[in-house]
Amino acid sequence: MEELDSKTVYEGALFDVAAKRFRRADGSEVERQVVEHPRSVAIVAHDEEVVHLVRQPREAIGADGLLEIPAGTMDVDGESERECAERELGEEVGLRAEHWERLQSIYPSPGFVTEKVTIFAATGLSEQAGEGDEDEQIEIVRLPLAEIDVALPEIEDATTLVGLLLLRAELRG
Repeated sequence: MEELDSKTVYEGALFDVAAKRFRRADGSEVERQVVEHPRSVAIVAHDEEVVHLVRQPREAIGADGLLEIPAGTMDVDGESERECAERELGEEVGLRAEHWERLQSIYPSPGFVTEKVTIFAATGLSEQAGEGDEDEQIEIVRLPLAEIDVALPEIEDATTLVGLLLLRAELRG
């Protein structure tokens, strides 16, 4: 795929929107509006008993409390994926992890958003003081590992679903 032209039509605090023209492998050309988003991270933080989730309002989809794994946008200059994951785990659930493993990178909405999310597993957990964003309303949910299958039908966030399915596969060996 070859990008032929790009014009920013909206500049926002967290993302931009561009009008782009592409040439496909077969020679056809298409125009698309593309949401250009920085990368994100998500964390499957668990111990031998529970996986730590967060329930928070997601106004864009009209949800008062969407159940998710801790996650965040890479919006600090020079911060690595791992550093962002460490920061987000502290901010959202007040934890630090001794062990980190990069599990998977995914595009949750590749039809129109450039955002790529890297999912990490975090283990060897201990408490850490964290400071979240002022406007976030986060409820920490400790989901017993034995109840992952029961919780899956409630999960509407694609990244969380992938993260929990990866954890379930690991637990089943």
